[in-house]
Amino acid sequence: MESQMVTKEEKEKLEADLKAMIDKRPIISKAIAEAREKGDLKENADYHAARDEYALNESHIKHLEARLKSLMVVDTSAVPDDMVFLGSKVKLKDLNTGDEEIVRIVGEVGKLDLDADFMEVSARSPLGEALMRTRVGQKVTVNVARGTLKYEIIELM
Repeated sequence: MESQMVTKEEKEKLEADLKAMIDKRPIISKAIAEAREKGDLKENADYHAARDEYALNESHIKHLEARLKSLMVVDTSAVPDDMVFLGSKVKLKDLNTGDEEIVRIVGEVGKLDLDADFMEVSARSPLGEALMRTRVGQKVTVNVARGTLKYEIIELM
């Protein structure tokens, strides 16, 4: 697994997710034991569901452990305040439509939060790569499958 840059906060969130999955192990094991007590395992849906949940949880644990080993936490304290970098929230103006939107540059894209006032954009995505190390007032061009997008950096938030 190749190294991935993340902020300290992103790493802490992944560690919390891993801890939650590890803490879930005894609960799932108990469900397996209770289902096993119900008798014939061949036709015991509760038993098979609990075993599947256990396998899925273990798979997620192994995946997170591997990811955490390969992460590179970026120290953003040396980045100038006016420069877009990992963890920055940026207000952009779409130069094609005039619309404004807010994006946050992340190393680790989390779960989609429909209530957030911004969209998370991976630093490895075309938009993320174009924005990294830019400053307010600069314009960027991003080539994506649906065409060319042009943005102006309006504000760092």
